[in-house]
Amino acid sequence: MYKILKQVENSRFFDVLIIGSGAAGNSLALQLPTDMQIGLISKTELHEGSTYYAQGGISAVLSNIDSINQHVEDTVDAGAGLCKEDIVKNVAKESKKIIEWLSHQGVEFTKNESDPKNNLHLTKEGGHTYARIVHADDKTGEVIQESLIEKIKKQRNIELFTHHVAVDLIINKNSDNKEKKCIGAYILNKKNNLINVFKAKFVVIATGGANKVYLYTSNPDTSSGDGIAMAYRAGCDIANMEFMQFHPTCLFHHKAKSFLISESLRGEGGRLLLPNGKEFMHKYDSRGVLAPRDIVARAIDREMKTYGLDYVLLDISHKESSFIKKRFPNIYSKCLKYNIDITKQAIPVVPATHYTCGGINININARTNIKNLYAIGEAAHSGLHGANRMASNSLLECIFFSKKVIEDIQKNKDMNTKDDYNEIKNNKNKIISEEVLIKHSWKEIRTLMWDYVGIVRSNDRLIKAKSRILLFKKEIEESFDNNEISSDLIELRNLVYIAEIIIESALQRKESRGLHYNIDYPETLSTAQDTIININNEILSKKYQEK
Repeated sequence: MYKILKQVENSRFFDVLIIGSGAAGNSLALQLPTDMQIGLISKTELHEGSTYYAQGGISAVLSNIDSINQHVEDTVDAGAGLCKEDIVKNVAKESKKIIEWLSHQGVEFTKNESDPKNNLHLTKEGGHTYARIVHADDKTGEVIQESLIEKIKKQRNIELFTHHVAVDLIINKNSDNKEKKCIGAYILNKKNNLINVFKAKFVVIATGGANKVYLYTSNPDTSSGDGIAMAYRAGCDIANMEFMQFHPTCLFHHKAKSFLISESLRGEGGRLLLPNGKEFMHKYDSRGVLAPRDIVARAIDREMKTYGLDYVLLDISHKESSFIKKRFPNIYSKCLKYNIDITKQAIPVVPATHYTCGGINININARTNIKNLYAIGEAAHSGLHGANRMASNSLLECIFFSKKVIEDIQKNKDMNTKDDYNEIKNNKNKIISEEVLIKHSWKEIRTLMWDYVGIVRSNDRLIKAKSRILLFKKEIEESFDNNEISSDLIELRNLVYIAEIIIESALQRKESRGLHYNIDYPETLSTAQDTIININNEILSKKYQEK
């Protein structure tokens, strides 16, 4: 694909190259040995990303009435038969240590003021048997990000590259073309629009999810699936991308862009209502508003379609005003900006894409099927979430697998890396893509995915979506080859690959399970299997075998 290198002198070398600066990437950078040179790539500012906007918290077994086994049972139940129980158990066992590590990094979690020992306050969310959510008011992600970034800026061995976008991975192949090895990545500097070669002994993808592929999402603009798309093009196995989680409750307001109403609001007594004031969740699950997210999102979608509604209501106004303001200061102030006083009024909400449960397939050490390439956080598929992520397990997963990468790298840190790599096409003297064309394609793809590959799916819609996406892909690849590479064009290219992967994965699953509901296959099969695909469109129906 690539022909002419921009400038060889732009090449940089690191022991570890981390692509992504959320909880996964930042925690990894902080814990790597200080004698290793680390490059940390962020395509915007360091804080921007899904971690920063995570309101709820981190699940951890801290209560005397709780247990590791119960956390495992709840996670597996929410995951609808596709969780890897050994992974779930290992993560749950480490939850307390992870909270302690974050506290040591300066993260100030909310304390339980009624507890004489001043232990951390625990709240409850959907799918959890007990209150086990550690939080920092209702802006946990923001507090974690700011604490980690403050530490990172003091680390001399970490070189930060903000406003840099990964274009593609650099892959070496051995003589028989079977074993692939990642030795770096092509990185676009958005400040001067030049492409640089960043080589490394180890490359870690921590780019987050792919939820911007849908028209409505709770995620920031950075969630365009860059890492998953790059890994797919490089030859990584991609697993279970049909399982895109729709958060049941995003604020419905024409001026409110992607604002999530945390599940913890329901955990504290919030009720879901129709506009006429009637509750409805009891019709769908005995757990009511605290059923797993896939059930709640489908229930809201069903009620909206049945009655032709634009939204449903989430009401916590029956609680004391002082409690609401103290427990949910961020949500209270944000809603107030739109003239919604949640101490007196119900909040209009709709489902929106929130989390990518599938991703780059990894083993317990976060290794992909390409040598020296790791994936962590939402970009990865570890088996923790199965067919539906249980609330507040995601930040836990980020920290857990960052530790696993460190352990694995330590065993192989003295290895050498060859310099051979394909050359990237020169950006010089190429035509700049018209912004209007990129914006139009971006909107069409996201609208198509929302209408054809949404909460409830059908074979007919999926097949039609696939044919349209393949046309988009051909046009976008031609534009990528012939026009000057820009950040917007990179994201558009990644977005169309993500759409193709989701659709292909959804077509392969001949059942309804967890977050994937197909009206043509409404039953759940007795045997749960992962959907794993790669760039050659090889479908691997059996369970992924760990290396």
